[in-house]
Amino acid sequence: MGYDVIVKNGRWFDGAGSPSSTRHLGIRDGVVAAVSAVPLDEDGCPRVIDAAGQWVLPGLIDIHTHYDVEILESPSLSESVRHGVTSVFVGSCSLSTVHAGASDAGDLFARVEAIPRKHVVGALEKAKTWMSARDYVNALEALPLGPNVAAFIGHSDMRAAQMGLNRATRKDVRPSDFELANMEAMLTEALDAGFVGMSTQQLLFDKLDGDTCRSRTLPSTYARSRERKRLNDILRRRGRALQAGPDLTSPVSLASLILGSVGLGRPTLRTSLLSAADIKSNPYTIRILGPIAALVGRLRGDLRWQHLPVPFEVYADGIDLVVFEEFGSGAAALHLSDEVDRNSLLRDEEYRRRFRKDYDQKFGIKVWHRDFFDAEIVACPDESVIGKTFGQVGVERGGVHPVDAFLDLVVEHGTAVRWRTTISGHRPEILDMLARTPGVQLGFSDAGAHLRNMAFYNFGLRFLRRVHDSERAGRPSVTLEHAVHRLTGELADWYGIDAGHLREGDRADLVVIDPAHLDDSLDAYTECPMPEFDNLSRMVNRNDDAVRAVVIGGEYVFGDGRADSVLGTRRTGRFLRAGDRPGR
Repeated sequence: MGYDVIVKNGRWFDGAGSPSSTRHLGIRDGVVAAVSAVPLDEDGCPRVIDAAGQWVLPGLIDIHTHYDVEILESPSLSESVRHGVTSVFVGSCSLSTVHAGASDAGDLFARVEAIPRKHVVGALEKAKTWMSARDYVNALEALPLGPNVAAFIGHSDMRAAQMGLNRATRKDVRPSDFELANMEAMLTEALDAGFVGMSTQQLLFDKLDGDTCRSRTLPSTYARSRERKRLNDILRRRGRALQAGPDLTSPVSLASLILGSVGLGRPTLRTSLLSAADIKSNPYTIRILGPIAALVGRLRGDLRWQHLPVPFEVYADGIDLVVFEEFGSGAAALHLSDEVDRNSLLRDEEYRRRFRKDYDQKFGIKVWHRDFFDAEIVACPDESVIGKTFGQVGVERGGVHPVDAFLDLVVEHGTAVRWRTTISGHRPEILDMLARTPGVQLGFSDAGAHLRNMAFYNFGLRFLRRVHDSERAGRPSVTLEHAVHRLTGELADWYGIDAGHLREGDRADLVVIDPAHLDDSLDAYTECPMPEFDNLSRMVNRNDDAVRAVVIGGEYVFGDGRADSVLGTRRTGRFLRAGDRPGR
């Protein structure tokens, strides 16, 4: 029998961490039919990819995206596929679109994930035909999916749908026994449909959009221990995962999520926590996260920290950036959606005193290090400030406080002031340490969210570049085989999905990478209009020379910077059901 696709002469990685070697892969009927040390018969094969000098590895897995809205409008998800990602997870951070109505979904997603509310509402109003998790899966599989999709069910989604968004975000309201039983039924039905687990959020600076409940925290943050325990018990019994974001200001929140994974006397709760980040505001705690995960393992738990393995550089237009939600004066400004009202607040001297006090606070747990001397202006109608930090602008304006220099420019130019800063991941040696840490999962791209702030669609390629560079320099942090395993098979095996491996009999999801182009071009930024969102300009990395070919389900879909006609017109990906994978 012939092959539908042959990938020949490439350095082949199986995704399991085995030694790599030059091999020829034959693909037939969407499956890897042959992995051969000798050339395969190419007669009658409609597509032969010569991967000489290149790497052939399983398609990358992105375990943390917010594609829940975009997938309804543009199911090709080409911005991830072009970087070699062939499987994505939706439903992160307690947010999914399974149960909540269009308006509530708009309030849940828009502000915290920086996706314009009208597009969230519009997409759901147009696309939503489902009433259950099983119907949702069927709706996804009716779309011309580009990559494979796995899903969490969102705790906030279930809570809002069952209690109503107003009641679900009030401290004085608890779900009735009937409502809690219905949430248990929603979770059970989602797991029956193949969802990998449930996501929840306890972080208090993720805020709602809209008018009715504006600036309240996400519904899952109002859940008490009884509610969380009953839902987690279902996950324990079913062996499915809990993705959770702790309240960083509360030791109780963090400890309960860590210890909740422990399996002494009860089933283990497989737990993935957000996140392992080497934040500038606290350079010390990152070193204890690996030992914590190891300790939980010794106590028969199963804890992983999600980690973005590249510098977490963010961009902002004016004051529109989620990190301002973590302190009172920043949240007060973001609470105001009207530009006139917001500018009036930003001019007020009493408000500025509050902002300066929040900014100058040196102690306490925080995500943003609050240093406007480490915040470079990259665009502004006043060209004299471009390339300078807000701190420098303040000095040049006669010693103005950095906060006042920032607010003056925002009041004058609004969102036309664009700036950037790196919040975490700035120390290469710590990134290398985390790459070696078994209790850390590589992911957390936020693809599909933060369209103007920065998501990290090509984080896998940038991680492979760092490993490749260190190997060539004679100081490898991990082997290339282990690095590929961490981005593919390790994740697939932990979540129990059929992906991440490239052996005979495995589904043919693969990427061909040219290591000669794993270079500085990976860091370049591009403004990319999104037709599905009224041509909103999304900020992305583009490095099209690095990815030579992407194959999903045995179909060539992307290569050399160009999408094949099949991508987004015919379904190549599928819904990945937890536990539905070949036994090995």
